[in-house]
Amino acid sequence: MFEAISTIVLAAGESRRMGQPKLLLPWGDMTVLGQVVATFAAAGALDSLVKAGGEIVVVTGGAHQQVEALVAGLPQDYPIRTVYNPGYAEGGMLSSIQVGLRALGPGARAALIGLGDQPQVQAETIRCIFAAYVRTRSPLVVPSFQKRRGHPWLVARPFWPEILALDASTTPRQFLNMHSEQVEYVAADESILQDLDTPEDYNRLRP
Repeated sequence: MFEAISTIVLAAGESRRMGQPKLLLPWGDMTVLGQVVATFAAAGALDSLVKAGGEIVVVTGGAHQQVEALVAGLPQDYPIRTVYNPGYAEGGMLSSIQVGLRALGPGARAALIGLGDQPQVQAETIRCIFAAYVRTRSPLVVPSFQKRRGHPWLVARPFWPEILALDASTTPRQFLNMHSEQVEYVAADESILQDLDTPEDYNRLRP
């Protein structure tokens, strides 16, 4: 039996420290965002969510026209679409999570929340998160490296109304801290902590 777990890819940042739209930068034979989406598509979790009616929703904001064009050009053998966050400049990461959750269909029972600028995350990490959710039924499943939380993390539908009601000043970290006793942690490698904020990050981590 398959259960729909949809994926929200946060891709609304303004790339100020990078100096150019970082999601469009080359990453091997792909782009940064293209690699992120490909990793989710390659994960075993996606096989299950496709059969159950899940999808990948990319939340755009800064450089949204370019990002949306990039997504439109990706392979369409998996369900993917974009949704625009009009409050991306003021609302931060929480506002994009809220936009993504509101966009998901009624069949999704949980959401994986990933970063559009984290192309080095491994498909195996996603599979482990999915497996932990199925095994434990924990409403929150978070990868951890040396006791530090990272992305992507999973939140089950019962918690969505609370996230949607959070004040804009609240961070996802604060939300997870409030529910620390309900978090199921999954051991992962350091890539869950590494995103691409600066040219130095990109040059150090690019394949």
